[in-house]
Amino acid sequence: MSSSPPAPLLEVEVPAGKPPMLRVDNPGGDAAAWAAGHRDALRAAVAEHGALLVRGLGIGDATQAAGVFRALAPELMDHKEGFAAREEYGQGIYSSATWPTNQPMCMHHELSYTQTVPSLLMFACLKAPAEGGVTGVADAAEVCQALPAALVDRFAQQGWLLDRCYNEEIGASVAEAFGTDDRAAVEDYCRAHAIEYTWHDDGSLRTRQHRQAVISHPVTGGRCWFNQIAFLSEFTLAPEVREYLIDVYGADALPFTTRYGNGDPLDQDTIALINSVYDAHTRREPWQDGDLMLVDNLRTAHSREPYEGDRTVLVAMAHPQPTTSPQGTPR
Repeated sequence: MSSSPPAPLLEVEVPAGKPPMLRVDNPGGDAAAWAAGHRDALRAAVAEHGALLVRGLGIGDATQAAGVFRALAPELMDHKEGFAAREEYGQGIYSSATWPTNQPMCMHHELSYTQTVPSLLMFACLKAPAEGGVTGVADAAEVCQALPAALVDRFAQQGWLLDRCYNEEIGASVAEAFGTDDRAAVEDYCRAHAIEYTWHDDGSLRTRQHRQAVISHPVTGGRCWFNQIAFLSEFTLAPEVREYLIDVYGADALPFTTRYGNGDPLDQDTIALINSVYDAHTRREPWQDGDLMLVDNLRTAHSREPYEGDRTVLVAMAHPQPTTSPQGTPR
């Protein structure tokens, strides 16, 4: 195998309003071998730009996607604590999260509510949808600078809280989130990962976790808005969906919602503000069959827009990064 070329030899395009893109000529070629041969250069490009869309690699099926993912990061992470179900295509290879196709998945950093997060995300598009379905990206340092300083400082000091109520209908079930429905095993996991938990009389589970909302990137040192405060808020849901969930489960038993780190509730205007700043900094490019996207999960948020038609995007996570606790203390 030839040695990896230095990053400057990769002719990365950086068009306005779109993610950085690398076009390659690999018709009928071995996508995994190409990825292995250019691994260092690709990593350098992601480190420089925060995200990279590779077009022309020709990833055609799950086996090829797995080969590319493992060529770039041999040790893939298991997906734990997911907020929505995923189909598994092999160890560390997953479908995109199950989510209504007519609803957006707003900007977020994958698993930012866990104690150890993936610093690298890899997406492979096997089938692009007929319309929509873009995986947008946004620079977390730019978002942090664009948000009101007082809001950022409050979250930097207090962190944020995620409340979850698990059921078999909406979001991930206990078994899907924790990989088991055995109570003792779930409780052991929660205690080991600083998650408060309560079992209700009907057997349902409620959890709360206190996490940091602003981080310093371990490489760039930049201050990044790093959380899922807006995406997992009840106010990001479509109004009719939120009203339905409140009618069915009650206002205190929604599948998920977020709070300030001291326990104070968030209001609809604050969530709308965060999402509007994300929207202003989103870079978009429609998927094409065979595309590969690499994302620095610490520096770059991502989203999934509504779509029509079939869409198959596989995901892998790698390079675990421990996170630190926020300075504030929850009630």
